Amino acid sequence: MKSMPTVSVVIPAYNEQDTIEKCLSSFLHQTVRPLEVIVVDNRSTDETAARVRAFTQEHAEELNVRLLKQFDAQGIIPTRDYGMARAKGDVVGRIDADSTLEDGWVEAVQEGFADPSVAAASGPVVYHDMPAPNVGFRADNQIRSTLDKLAKSHRFLFGSNMAVRRSVWNVIVPHLCEDKEDKMHEDIDIALHLHLEGYKVVYLPDMIGGMSARRLEDSPKDFYRYVMRFENTYKAHNIKSATARIPIFIYLTTYFPTKFLRFIYDGDEQKFTFDKFRDMINRHRGDKPDDEIVI
Repeated sequence: MKSMPTVSVVIPAYNEQDTIEKCLSSFLHQTVRPLEVIVVDNRSTDETAARVRAFTQEHAEELNVRLLKQFDAQGIIPTRDYGMARAKGDVVGRIDADSTLEDGWVEAVQEGFADPSVAAASGPVVYHDMPAPNVGFRADNQIRSTLDKLAKSHRFLFGSNMAVRRSVWNVIVPHLCEDKEDKMHEDIDIALHLHLEGYKVVYLPDMIGGMSARRLEDSPKDFYRYVMRFENTYKAHNIKSATARIPIFIYLTTYFPTKFLRFIYDGDEQKFTFDKFRDMINRHRGDKPDDEIVI
């Protein structure tokens, strides 16, 4: 019988009062509970910490949630590192505060890391606030698994759905890029350092996470800057592979069609709506009542 590793999960959070409870609730439905869930509050000015404390108190017997503060520096990298350094599990997962997890996520991580040669892993995601999530999931899984198979001189990790063996993390963390100018993808940086050091990074199709498509709400200029973090990261590591740059092409070519879907879809109510059109016209016309507007 395989010995199953324990799993901690780190969640960096900055002003996530609207999403953190849903994120934590997804752990209550896991087929295998994690050893701990660590929320690292990074200078939040909203009710993020209060909502985590309330959730922790309500579900203390069901789930071990730890709320930590990292107020020394703003940013995902110092907040990530603070939480990872304090995790106790054999394997440490990392997700976003607006993520949710499918019921078998922790179990899939355990089974994947039962192989002692596995140093890190990622899986596919479902966009829970977009229409036809099952269709989106199948496309996401196909793209990510194909990219994983094609990767030769590099590897991929996805920050919203990843895990790394704690003993390996302790080895590589001093060598990770600090990215003080905030121009890189920190998850790709991790993957490249792991690969260059000879560690095994795998793709686990059953390690299914859920994430928000709110990045699509960025302006075209801001979205372009976000996507080009791939290029900045590869250049910093002298990665010349064309395959490594396929995600850049995918993100840029799908931005406008998916942004339009996001614009006419209410992810909370899970229905198509023209409310955002009405709000936009209201702002343009000086907040006239809805019954005065023709669209």
